Amino acid sequence: MSNVILVCGVDEAGRGPLAGPVSAAAVILDPDNPIAGLADSKKLSEKQRDRLAPIIRERALSWAVAYAEVDEIDQLNILQATLLAMRRAVLALHIQPLQVLVDGLYCPQTGIPSQAIIKGDSKVAAISAASILAKTARDALMLQLHEQYPHYGFADHKGYPTAAHLAALREHGVSNMHRKSFRPVRELVFINRGLAEMKSASLV
Repeated sequence: MSNVILVCGVDEAGRGPLAGPVSAAAVILDPDNPIAGLADSKKLSEKQRDRLAPIIRERALSWAVAYAEVDEIDQLNILQATLLAMRRAVLALHIQPLQVLVDGLYCPQTGIPSQAIIKGDSKVAAISAASILAKTARDALMLQLHEQYPHYGFADHKGYPTAAHLAALREHGVSNMHRKSFRPVRELVFINRGLAEMKSASLV
């Protein structure tokens, strides 16, 4: 192990949804204990991801999952919130890597030499592992949120803007878990505010 350069793979999940936090994972794989079947989490079935996630957590030299919450997404924008979640994940590792490899175009500021790799989740095993942990952790969290907000259907769409989710938003309004800076939610907040002001004015 002394001659091995510890490389950390980083990826996110949940940039596109209208609700819930964005998650990020950082993983340092053990080169002496490889994991078969690693791939971009989006190319794996839910069953495959759920099978691989505990194996990654067991065999990795170090791993961490972190989040940026809905209010942080609305305050910072989704890109900066994603980088914040990534930074939190890297800094939460109990082993400091010598290099950070990140899926995509941008790297979080960690003070560690970093490289962004386009389609890195399909090219680098550690990034693939991170994509699986980020996705499964966020999905599990959205299942918990479904228990609190069952009428939105988070268990099915995980917060993504499906037709069913948009219909539920129109019917039930915007919850505390919705990203008010995202256009479909922002427009609904604006419409509802206008209707409330009209109703208030009519009562005067």
